Amino acid sequence: AAHPPAARRARAGSPVTAGALTVRPATMSDLPRIVELRLALVREHIGNPIYSRLRPDAPDRARRLFAAQLRSPEEVIFLAERDGQVVGILRCVQAGGLPLLFPATHGYISSVYVVPAVRRRGVLRALLDAAVDWCASRGLTELRLHNAADNPVANAAWEALGFQIVEHLRLRRLS
Repeated sequence: AAHPPAARRARAGSPVTAGALTVRPATMSDLPRIVELRLALVREHIGNPIYSRLRPDAPDRARRLFAAQLRSPEEVIFLAERDGQVVGILRCVQAGGLPLLFPATHGYISSVYVVPAVRRRGVLRALLDAAVDWCASRGLTELRLHNAADNPVANAAWEALGFQIVEHLRLRRLS
């Protein structure tokens, strides 16, 4: 599928503007807002068996983790801005595949969050377009992601964006 020329500019570091929405790669100066949005994502799923176990020192851990992700040449964090305010985030990683299967590498999307007040207004699609173009620029032919199974809105959104379920992640606590 063809991708809008504007989205291709995002991977090169130029902002992408669509109406009042801009998508751009994050920089280290965005770290405080990245921490805020990614912790909001976890807190939104506090009823989930995995995400309900947020560590008390999560903000400090988050700053270190997300700073390392911003420095990594194998990944990008895209931010969506509307009227000068960051309203969405999406992280995309060039990840290794399974050694016995094709493709050898693929794009992996994680940490996707859109501020509730601006959902259903094209923010997720714009972030995904930037990620698709970033992956295409690296020769990647496949995108994968995990999302919380107990979130019907996210499930419907990802399905509408062309993703299908191919595995289920199961959890069994041992103690």
